[in-house]
Amino acid sequence: MGEANFSVVVPATTANLGPGFDSIGLALALYMTVDVNPAKAWLVQYEGDEYQGLASGEDNLIVTTIQGVAKRYEQTVSPQKLYVQSDIPLGKGLGSSATAIAAGIEIADQLLALKLSSKDKVLIGSELEGHADNVSAALLGGVTISYFDGTEIDVVHLPEPKIGVVMLVPPKALPTEESRGLLPEQLPHAVAIAGSAASSVMTAAIARGDWETAGRMMEKDVFHEPYRKPLFPDFEQIRMACQDYGAYGMTISGAGPSVFIAVKQGDEGRIAEKLAADFPYYNCMAIQPSITGSVVNKIDVKKEAAR
Repeated sequence: MGEANFSVVVPATTANLGPGFDSIGLALALYMTVDVNPAKAWLVQYEGDEYQGLASGEDNLIVTTIQGVAKRYEQTVSPQKLYVQSDIPLGKGLGSSATAIAAGIEIADQLLALKLSSKDKVLIGSELEGHADNVSAALLGGVTISYFDGTEIDVVHLPEPKIGVVMLVPPKALPTEESRGLLPEQLPHAVAIAGSAASSVMTAAIARGDWETAGRMMEKDVFHEPYRKPLFPDFEQIRMACQDYGAYGMTISGAGPSVFIAVKQGDEGRIAEKLAADFPYYNCMAIQPSITGSVVNKIDVKKEAAR
């Protein structure tokens, strides 16, 4: 069994980028850090008020992920105390659940000395999430384009996207289940073809670093945006303002309720400031992509003992 007393750092993510529904993810430079130490019973402590309502014992998502990975490999894992600090808004379309799952996979891998490959980790995370977009980006960083059919996983990883990001984060969370309930069970064939074309062009443009084209395609989504955007105050007004301010493109972040805006590197602060003045309902955040995914670090045992 691997040595305890370490920390795992995992980035936030935004998923879909419009037409890349359930397949494209982007890691963001907001982070969850989980300090791991041996304990007599499982205990999860969160710093900050936003996360205080989450489970603190064996029913916590990080813990159930750790135990699920152990069971998968027919092993058992000893109880740990997990101390969690997070910059990631909870339930706001920034991958907070995928971040917890990624952290759990990394902790299990470390505690049990499994030496999982990146593909193994992404497959496990995708099975637990039900889709690969958020969890692949959380584990690998950068942009990920994933195919996951419930059994097999293939991921293309683009490690260093050259963009800035503005996130508009509303005050109220939106459960993913509620947001998914707004989607139709079927789309007309011609509509699906148009959506697939937009996704393909967007992905190729991102791979080439052509974010102007990617941004245009981002706004041609037919898979989820038309059904979810009525939940967003001032959605079309935000889109027009983003165009006026020179953003590449704007769309829903994951299942919502936050808005993702891709901008030229270095413009995120200027555009966030303007949008904050125009749309005070939202908290406007200027962020950069995270080029690193999940990372395991050793921690100072003496410092932890004095906490």
